[in-house]
Amino acid sequence: MAQVLILYYSQHGSTQSLAEEIAQGVEQDDQHQAILRALPDVSSITEQTESKVPSSGAPFVTMDDFNDADGLIIGSPSYFGSMCAQMKYFLDQTSPAWLSGKMIGKPAGVFASSSSLHGGQESTLLGMMIPLLHHGMIISGIPYSEPALHRTTTGGSPYGATHVSSQNSNQLSKDEKNIAQHLGQRIATLSAQLKK
Repeated sequence: MAQVLILYYSQHGSTQSLAEEIAQGVEQDDQHQAILRALPDVSSITEQTESKVPSSGAPFVTMDDFNDADGLIIGSPSYFGSMCAQMKYFLDQTSPAWLSGKMIGKPAGVFASSSSLHGGQESTLLGMMIPLLHHGMIISGIPYSEPALHRTTTGGSPYGATHVSSQNSNQLSKDEKNIAQHLGQRIATLSAQLKK
């Protein structure tokens, strides 16, 4: 069974909603397992250590989750066209996996959310791909054979699944859900094929 780690940070719930749809896509058949994991907050201020268990949502990620995954899909809100600090902080800690080549040849995908249509989603997606390429991962997006890419008027890109939470709506559109599920299914299928 191929295990796909879906790793995300979500401040207001939009990125988490995408992660949950991606997980549904991963688990469309019983040959794939979605492992949903969240990232804790980071701060430049010295604070009390975060709890190991979040108050809601998916458990926090561990390095074992990362190292043991057969496939990886990471997601972040788009902050000024870049990934969130929480994702960058986590990825910066993956140097041991990079040095050992642990992730080489494993498939990966990306997803993002923003509060406006021109909120920098595509640059965020592309920016998250760079560390994955350094890890030697095989990046997969969403091909235009997915009909929702042609219909969407909100989120969705060949680079990855996205959501536009205009007017503070965390509700995903039908097309955004379809695109997210397709990304999950695609990475799960590749994970199973490459694991053999």
